[in-house]
Amino acid sequence: MDKKELDYYLTEWNLANPQLLTQTPTSHIYIVAHGSETVILKLLADSETEEQRGAAALRHFDGLGAVRLLRYDESAQLIEYAAGDELVTLVKRGEDEKATLIIAQLIKKLHSVPQEDVRLGDLLGLDRWFEKLFNKAEADKQAGIESIYVRSASLAKQLLAAPRDMRVLHGYIHHYNIRQSSRGWIAFDPKGLFGERTYDCANTLCNPVMPELVHNETRLLTNAAILAETLEIDLSRVLAFTYAYACLNASQWLPRIGMDDIADDIIQWHLKIAQIIEPHIKE
Repeated sequence: MDKKELDYYLTEWNLANPQLLTQTPTSHIYIVAHGSETVILKLLADSETEEQRGAAALRHFDGLGAVRLLRYDESAQLIEYAAGDELVTLVKRGEDEKATLIIAQLIKKLHSVPQEDVRLGDLLGLDRWFEKLFNKAEADKQAGIESIYVRSASLAKQLLAAPRDMRVLHGYIHHYNIRQSSRGWIAFDPKGLFGERTYDCANTLCNPVMPELVHNETRLLTNAAILAETLEIDLSRVLAFTYAYACLNASQWLPRIGMDDIADDIIQWHLKIAQIIEPHIKE
């Protein structure tokens, strides 16, 4: 991404005073002025598809529980800026269960948007989202290894074969992707998935990055129950999807061992969560 691209959008979308907020593998993110408002300009990497799916989800949510997508094209997005504290600040001051209830209420808002006119081609189904776990499980089976990846992939296939309450999903909702705004707590950075709404609980239960909390069995089960009760979904499926997601995330990082300093830590973090949940899985 070069200065010409930034200058183009500053002129085309009538923006000013760009300040680089962060850079990710998929985008450069700027805080910019748009008239009297402060907003986010996200310039996308070439051929970036995940961010395009995220934009499709934001269009669907239309500001209900999520940041508003103000303008977009294939290369850039202009997004409402939530300038307040991250939700994780509540956890840090001892209000973990309150934070989980806020997440549950946000998920409820996101999933309350009518599903008519959903363009499935703009989103990614959970069956494809779980492909890396399925591939890892198949490799282990071929090698004669009865691993946690094999067991979790089998469970994921059962869940996906008989889905309940299909929705456009945020797909990445947790304590660091929710901020306070003038409209209250709102979520950002969706993955743009489609599938059973229970899945949106999974990432939450693997966060925040505080091992004394997340790797505590009582805390995990308590917060899973808060999500299940608030969203009126089956607790056993919340645990099952979280177990499957934790193994999925571990499998996604396996190819990066030795190339990324944090890969092994992330894998072990999620496998620990899966191991805590596994005894509670109901067949």
